[in-house]
Amino acid sequence: MGVLRFDKDMSAAVASSRMFKAFILDSHNLFPKLFPQAFKSVVYEQGDGEAGSVKIMYFAEGNKHTYAKQRIDVLDKEKFYCKYTVFEEDNMLDILESIVYEIKFEASGDGGSNCKTATEFHIKGDGESKLEEELKGSVELGTALFKAVEAHLLANPDLYA
Repeated sequence: MGVLRFDKDMSAAVASSRMFKAFILDSHNLFPKLFPQAFKSVVYEQGDGEAGSVKIMYFAEGNKHTYAKQRIDVLDKEKFYCKYTVFEEDNMLDILESIVYEIKFEASGDGGSNCKTATEFHIKGDGESKLEEELKGSVELGTALFKAVEAHLLANPDLYA
């Protein structure tokens, strides 16, 4: 089993506390509203959003995947940090053991925030050669979600304040 790791930094014109609340704590409500073409629904199968909780993301029709299950491993609301693991997803089970995400929001000097992400793809056997298209789609969706949440919060300055 191999591991591919990708790091990405993004900046937003929204405070880190608001981005964290929207992007992490309320993603189960917000993502299907902002991206109905990608997400049908997001529900907690176990827990209530704290560490140890398991949620299922159901993807909209026409997507390559129909669902993904993720477990929240670490949630630090004071440091705006979350680590979670996607441990089950249709159409990927033959390539990946899991995908581990770490997301940290930090204040920037201009009242906005910086988001640092690390993504680790834990690959089964020789699945690395099949992974390139999947990686591109995952990065594009994450960036699009980040920008959509930022735009939504800029348009609604009282949300998550």
